[in-house]
Amino acid sequence: MKKKSVMLLVACTLAGSILFSSCVGQFALTNRLLKWNRSIDSKFVNELVFIAFCIVPVYEVTVMADALVINSIEFWSGDNPLAAVGTVKNVQGTDGMYQVKTLANGYEINKKGDAKKVDLVYNKSDKTWSVEADGQSSKLMQMKSDDEVVMYLPGGQKMNVELNAAGVTAFRHVALADTYYAQR
Repeated sequence: MKKKSVMLLVACTLAGSILFSSCVGQFALTNRLLKWNRSIDSKFVNELVFIAFCIVPVYEVTVMADALVINSIEFWSGDNPLAAVGTVKNVQGTDGMYQVKTLANGYEINKKGDAKKVDLVYNKSDKTWSVEADGQSSKLMQMKSDDEVVMYLPGGQKMNVELNAAGVTAFRHVALADTYYAQR
């Protein structure tokens, strides 16, 4: 009897950790399937595929896989196992078109027509974002908590910044003042 109650307690604890962890996540697998289905040119074929995937429970299986496995992994590890590594997007900037490639640990950014590249790299162990260009690396920021980051200024100084309007405004004033004095 005691063994049954211990097993029941363990089962309830595990179920509670999964059900009450608020691991909503991105539902990446389901969204990829839906995106593929929407990419079919004919609206009639698209509807037939949708109905077939509802009858043969393809959508239901992907939702369950996302809800029970993939989103839980994303919640507990911080990494989405279906992250779109290698995805390339074109982004229009004020001074031209940029190509942004998703890496396993950040992003590679190239300006179209320019051979130079800049990498934004996230170091999971110390929770820092760095910029790498021309063989040199400089830290940009370190995540301290959900409400605070440490920003690295050009002169090697650090500034704690609260993630709210007042904190961002204070950092903007310091950063712009440093840029102004550096240009003199």
